[in-house]
Amino acid sequence: MDQLTSMRVFVHVAELNGFTAASDKLGISRAAASKHVLKLENHLGARLLHRTTRRISLSEIGKIYYERCKAILADVDEADSCARSTSTEPRGRLRVNAPMSFGITHLGPAVAAYCRDHPHVQVALELNDRMVDVVGEGFDVSIRITELQESSLIARQIAPCRLVLCAAPDYLDRRGRPSVPQDLAIHECLVYDNLPTGDLWTFYGADGRETVRVNGPVCANNGDLLRAAASEGLGIACLPTFMVCDDLRDGRLEVMLPEYALPKIGIYALFPSRRYLSVKVRTFVDSLVGYFGNESDW
Repeated sequence: MDQLTSMRVFVHVAELNGFTAASDKLGISRAAASKHVLKLENHLGARLLHRTTRRISLSEIGKIYYERCKAILADVDEADSCARSTSTEPRGRLRVNAPMSFGITHLGPAVAAYCRDHPHVQVALELNDRMVDVVGEGFDVSIRITELQESSLIARQIAPCRLVLCAAPDYLDRRGRPSVPQDLAIHECLVYDNLPTGDLWTFYGADGRETVRVNGPVCANNGDLLRAAASEGLGIACLPTFMVCDDLRDGRLEVMLPEYALPKIGIYALFPSRRYLSVKVRTFVDSLVGYFGNESDW
């Protein structure tokens, strides 16, 4: 532990460019800080710092040792955090971002169930349909309904989901039912414009991948608005099953081109890549998986 303490002092001295600033930060005397670094140098048989009356700087060996010390101390801190998280109750503020439609229609009861089980956690839930910067904006968890992409974030599926092409029966009676994806080019299509490729619909059939550019009377950045427009007979929409399952069951909407597969999506919880999750994030994601895992409508 003495060597770990000396390494921590050395890292602070290097990062704060001086013994006085490091000792103030650590709450020890300047002489104690100097003694810790000197002990390290004597132990290693190498000079870690170049000292002058005006400034200090890292030696070549000091630069290498500094990087390794940072990594070692980070591992020690993470190990401590992991041990604490497994033995303490989750508490504090948990910032969560989620899509508007899914948040309003499905996430409220799941969050309520979590809060009942973990009364010391305050869930701060922000609903919007934009792609947030999870780390840069300080979110602990982001719920996304998407094709899974390569990312520095950790992703865990909390529920299955799929896209369906659908329209109101009266629209299809008036305009005809498309038999192949290319027929959509002459139909009124309702476009989700929160994505740069929202007007390009992709299908997978017996002949492979097909992409069709579509347009129509309504484009919007919210799926519920498009669902309502489709139900009113304005055109064909491509929407997730969690949003339209009741409309399909009750006959307000009808599935188009069921023999063609649409891009595979899921409902994911994304969180920053850390070796050890905080207990509030881990328990929240586990709770969502448990809550939505048996959702049969989707």
